[in-house]
Amino acid sequence: MTVHEILKFIHVLLAISAVGANITYGVWLARAGREPQYLGYALRGIKMLDDRIANPAYALLFVTGLLMLYTGRFAWTTPWILSALIVYVLVLGLGLFGYTPLLRRQIAILERVGHQSSEYNRIAGRARTVGILLAALVVVIVFLMVTKPALWG
Repeated sequence: MTVHEILKFIHVLLAISAVGANITYGVWLARAGREPQYLGYALRGIKMLDDRIANPAYALLFVTGLLMLYTGRFAWTTPWILSALIVYVLVLGLGLFGYTPLLRRQIAILERVGHQSSEYNRIAGRARTVGILLAALVVVIVFLMVTKPALWG
């Protein structure tokens, strides 16, 4: 077994952890939507998963990906890798400067004025939109990593 194979194994486990955690957010929110008294618990659970599992896993995915480039046969300029890196930077920016602050605000507003306020619903709608966009971008990265398409030539 090579270092590259071990890195790839860790990389795949990290991807499963990060994407798997993200997939649960919709389930948490759907259940809390049916029982709004649990909305705060669900949002704080999502925040905990995001802070302690998904985001660290995404950061380590970047590290293991770079290490695999160093130990493997592909260069970072390989079209599908470069495309995935560009999308990763978009995900990073949108997650750190979009979703995370919106989630924090959503929790604070919920605790301050409740889930039926227009302020809460406005922020919840934004967070939902950003979350859906992030999920779509992450699917693009997974597609590129799995299929390794010949994008430009």
